[in-house]
Amino acid sequence: MARRTKEDAEATRNKLLDAAAEVFFAKGVAGASLSEVAQAAGLTRGAIYWHFKDKVDLFDALMQRTTLPFEQAWEAGQAKFMQHGAVLSEILGVLRMVFRSVSTDTATRRVFDIALYKVECVGELLDVRQRRIEGALRFALQIEQALLLAAQQEGVCLPVSGQNAARGLQAIFDGVLHFWLLQDGQAFDLEAEGMLAVALYLKGLGFDLQKEIA
Repeated sequence: MARRTKEDAEATRNKLLDAAAEVFFAKGVAGASLSEVAQAAGLTRGAIYWHFKDKVDLFDALMQRTTLPFEQAWEAGQAKFMQHGAVLSEILGVLRMVFRSVSTDTATRRVFDIALYKVECVGELLDVRQRRIEGALRFALQIEQALLLAAQQEGVCLPVSGQNAARGLQAIFDGVLHFWLLQDGQAFDLEAEGMLAVALYLKGLGFDLQKEIA
């Protein structure tokens, strides 16, 4: 019985998150109300407050559900390259995974669109800005550590600091995603063009990508 209750609660939570994605995408996070989310889910506001503290908490949970697989893949990749090397391949693998997921999975694409274009970081959503900054800085540090290790493994002398190299890669990754979403995913092949942009940048840093991009 306890297991069934837990499963029911998880199903309700996911139903609310699905509804939140739908409503946030249509109205923006600031313009959407919890009542509208509850109505879209076929549930009550009480159900929302049972699972989430407020709209910010709901938005954070939606983002976490979407980005968690990528974070887990990155962590798994870190564990692999710490043991077996091949850092560059792991970096490229995770970036390709994100590009592919955003371009082929409607739910993932919708959440990225919400995060990039439909969140006004004012009022009750002001904390979202700080959390996004913290997340971006954390990701940049992870990229920096990975690039420095990759350079060491490949015998590459980076032309800039590890921090600058990481910022450049992050800017290209974010920029390609922004541009693709801004044009409703119709302008170009996100995975192919995204990986090409990443490859050109990494080659500029001195990496040999013939094996990794093949």
